[in-house]
Amino acid sequence: MGKSSPHPSLQGKKPINTAGSVAKKRPVTTNPSHIRNKLKRSEMYGRYLEDKRKRKKELRLRRAKEADALGEDGKEAPKQQPRTLESAREAEPTAVRPDDDEVAADEAEDEFAPYFSDEIRPKIIITTRPSPSAELFHFIGDLMRFLPRLYYYPRRKYSVKDICTYATNRNFTHLIVLSEKSKVCNGMIISHLRPSAAAAGTGAGNADPSQWKGGPTAFFKVSNVVSSNDVPFKGAPSSHVPELVLNGFTTRLGHRAGRFLGSLFPHNAQFKGRQVATFHNQRDYIFVRHHRYIFEEGRETNESTGQKKTAARLQELGPRFTLKMRWLQEGTFDTQFGEYEWFHKRKEMDTTRRKFHL
Repeated sequence: MGKSSPHPSLQGKKPINTAGSVAKKRPVTTNPSHIRNKLKRSEMYGRYLEDKRKRKKELRLRRAKEADALGEDGKEAPKQQPRTLESAREAEPTAVRPDDDEVAADEAEDEFAPYFSDEIRPKIIITTRPSPSAELFHFIGDLMRFLPRLYYYPRRKYSVKDICTYATNRNFTHLIVLSEKSKVCNGMIISHLRPSAAAAGTGAGNADPSQWKGGPTAFFKVSNVVSSNDVPFKGAPSSHVPELVLNGFTTRLGHRAGRFLGSLFPHNAQFKGRQVATFHNQRDYIFVRHHRYIFEEGRETNESTGQKKTAARLQELGPRFTLKMRWLQEGTFDTQFGEYEWFHKRKEMDTTRRKFHL
């Protein structure tokens, strides 16, 4: 059959698509990034942004009306919680509740319990990679003012395993090995050297110290290093033992990492020095800060007592840097035969931005 000719009323005219007018009335609620046609995608994205602006404006006007209505009754409008990666964080099955007796019992018998009960005070040896640059020694000097009882030993030609044996025989409790790239510190190995029954997995009731072993060992990526001299309005640290703040460690792994870092400090804080060492975990990045605080009389007055309110001021002492844990290993440093408690596999674990491990 031959091709049918169009109706005489449609000759020379383009048919009108009535489906488009219906689609324009329908709001675009999803991001049209899946549309392959570039022109159609840009058109739909423009409508998507316009509908999004309209919805936000309607929501803002509705909240303003509710606030005005509550204001007439003498009540305050409820504050809106901002949506952040922390508030939208995926539920972690290993999250620790404050009243978890099982975790408290485990931590009372782990490798770091003697440090938190002040039965043992840490003694730390620090060294570098072979042939370090001169810039790395400035960071070592900052760490020696930050961590009490920290002693530097040159690396020379010794391996990390040999240094672990040497330090253990001289009653050192921790080993820190710094690495660098382009004269900036980019890695930190921390190994717990003191043998314990908990590290050996035999329990606190094992009375045979010959079966005890050291550990664990962790590797942290170091970034955003700011030396004490570059901190604005810095203060001079004193020799007092600082107070310790561990914040944001909410999972079982986070508790272990936080207690590991907390074991680097003696737990007999000298409050006269008014110094605080802070390890703040946020999105698996551990921010390390060193401050001095002071309480003084503020400007505002307490209406009930008529006295001046107390105000607190902070002065940063330095250094300032950020840690991100890459792996946690049982025992002292041994990359050949050591067993890993946890290893960060980015492609398998970081499937979404809302999942955190610490």
